[in-house]
Amino acid sequence: MSRSNDPEYTSDQDAAESNGAAKLGSIYVKEAEKYDKSLVESWRSDMDGMLIFAGLFSASLTAFLVESYSSLTANSADTTVQLLTQISHQLSAMANNTTYTPLAQEPFKPATSSLVCNLLWFISLGLSLACALIATLLKQWAQDFLHRANMRSSPVARARVYSYLYDGLKRFKIHVIVDLIPALLHGALFFFFAGLIAFLLPVNELMVAIVATILGLAIGTYMFLTILPLVASNSPYRTPMTNTFWKLYEQVNNAWRPMDCHQDLVTSPIENMLYEAQKPAPSRED
Repeated sequence: MSRSNDPEYTSDQDAAESNGAAKLGSIYVKEAEKYDKSLVESWRSDMDGMLIFAGLFSASLTAFLVESYSSLTANSADTTVQLLTQISHQLSAMANNTTYTPLAQEPFKPATSSLVCNLLWFISLGLSLACALIATLLKQWAQDFLHRANMRSSPVARARVYSYLYDGLKRFKIHVIVDLIPALLHGALFFFFAGLIAFLLPVNELMVAIVATILGLAIGTYMFLTILPLVASNSPYRTPMTNTFWKLYEQVNNAWRPMDCHQDLVTSPIENMLYEAQKPAPSRED
């Protein structure tokens, strides 16, 4: 009789395969748990910093909005002065037996600089609050991710859950959301400075020039740090817009390169850094 038909041999073989799968699952779970905890902790620390900054920034911006919002409505003091002036002229006309025809009052129109300033600042406040909301949701998603990954005690089951959930992270591009949060906050800052220029425009031209220069330097530095990883893959500097510019850069390159020269494997600055790190370099071999 063949050993493959022996029930005891088959049982021992199944037990050995089960033990092997359990050991392999334990190793996978250990590494996956270490990676996922590190990833979630980095998200949490980033989100905590974003929430603190967004809260302080929103509070400061609200103080500016309280001051600037009054310029969008008619000043009650000016309206009172106009009414008193009309009454005075009418009384004078009655005393002199003359007829006084009040001038038609034009409806109040806020200055263009006030409209632009308040528009930019309200957009900035909206972006800051959206950043805080998404950061709060992301912290909840990260906590829920770890909770669901540890719901099963079997190493094989946990390994499958870890793989399934991580595939969900990649499929629904949660990394894009992680990069979106600081991008919203950066956008809120730029809108704030642009609104500050509009706010100072009717006040003093020198102050406008100083703020505009600071804003121009900030935008220039931001764009430089965004593009630098595309030129130097080992650059430690990057911004949330780096991945977007990388995709545009790759699309332009692929449009001009022959079809057989397309590099479809390099899809992000991180993968490009790993690819460049594998190349032999005399400076790193010394």
